[in-house]
Order: sequence, then C-alpha cells, then structure tokens
Amino acid sequence: MWRGWVPTEKAAEYAGIVERTGMSGYRRTPGNQGAQLLTRDLGDGRTEIVTLRWWTDLDHIRAFAGDDIEHAKYYPEDDDYLLERELTVSHFEVLSD
Repeated sequence: MWRGWVPTEKAAEYAGIVERTGMSGYRRTPGNQGAQLLTRDLGDGRTEIVTLRWWTDLDHIRAFAGDDIEHAKYYPEDDDYLLERELTVSHFEVLSD
C-alpha cells in the first residue's frame, strides 16, 4: 500500500498519470494479481491517493520494485502533483478473503 496527497483540483489528472505509469506497470509484472487506485477528498484542498497491489509473493514484488521492496518508486511526473508523499510502501499478508 502506498499513499500520497495532491491538490484536489489536480486529483483526476494525477489519477490518470498513476494509472498510465504505476498501475499499468504493476499489472504487467508477472505475479501481480491486481491493483486498485483509490482517492479520498479530504475537504481541505487535498486529495489522498492510495494504491493497493495484490502479489503472489515477495519475489514478484522484487521483480517490480527491486531488492528494497519497502522503498516507494516514483516517476518524474509525480513531482508536478504531489504535495506530500510516503517514502515507503507497506506490505501486508492477506489472512481472510
């Protein structure tokens, strides 16, 4: 799971960029079982962006992210939109589905 915050007026445009960059990259990586892009208007001029990715195992995450799977991966376009960004991503194990 990754989170970032953008100006609300740029949220839809940024979501499109995330879909074309990160989301499509996740989905093309072997071992990815899906990815979701979530948004939440915080009501203060910021929108929170969250990505969720589903993987078969940690080795497949490494194929996308590299050896440091906790380090967030960014694209050059992100600098034009993000007000805040998490430098790490969180990985969870699904216990119930």
